[in-house]
Amino acid sequence: MVDSLSLAKVFKVAYTAISIKQRYEVPRAMSELKKKVWEALEKVVDPETGLSLVEMGCIKSVSEKNGEVIIEFTPTSPFCPIAFFLAASIKDAAEKVEGVKSVKVFSRGHMMDDQINEFVNRPRSSP
Repeated sequence: MVDSLSLAKVFKVAYTAISIKQRYEVPRAMSELKKKVWEALEKVVDPETGLSLVEMGCIKSVSEKNGEVIIEFTPTSPFCPIAFFLAASIKDAAEKVEGVKSVKVFSRGHMMDDQINEFVNRPRSSP
């Protein structure tokens, strides 16, 4: 027998898969570096669904100028418990792209946007 929590998760994944085709489209005209950033972001996976954030339509925009990248994303819900993790994963993926000098990531639509944005964009200390 399937419990209601498992059933709810199945419906969430099914809804997400159906709505992906309606929401997901990577812009076609872009610089080579911006294209590489989008490709790197396609590898950032939501651990709850197993889908990439790009596939789910969570990456709202990527802008790039002279190697400086700005990424806006929307977590899967306003109360997403892993939004800090997702923001850090997005930044890590973009920073690994050759030619990227700096990355800023901005959460949009989460109840803790300000804290997430401050956390992910703070200067990192050297090891």
